Amino acid sequence: MLLARVVGNVVSSRKSERLIGTKLLIIEPVDFKKQKSDGRPLIAIDAVGAGVGEIVLIVQGSSARLTDTTRDTPVDATIMAIVDYIELEGKQTFAK
Repeated sequence: MLLARVVGNVVSSRKSERLIGTKLLIIEPVDFKKQKSDGRPLIAIDAVGAGVGEIVLIVQGSSARLTDTTRDTPVDATIMAIVDYIELEGKQTFAK
């Protein structure tokens, strides 16, 4: 799993039939301590109703196709949780 921030939306009127009805979001991996950018942005299917600005957990590869929303769907990244808070080394580093 990776920690990421939702930074935008992607709208696609034509896409694979298996993707119809899915929400595509642009996510940017972030570090655990300060939630600062820690990698290149990518597109992920939203399986939990996340929104721009939220910190989320994503899965990639074959795990991305294991949610109810993405089963048997051609995806490589799925948002599968919205983060409420992060505690690292006994200190809270993020709270929603």
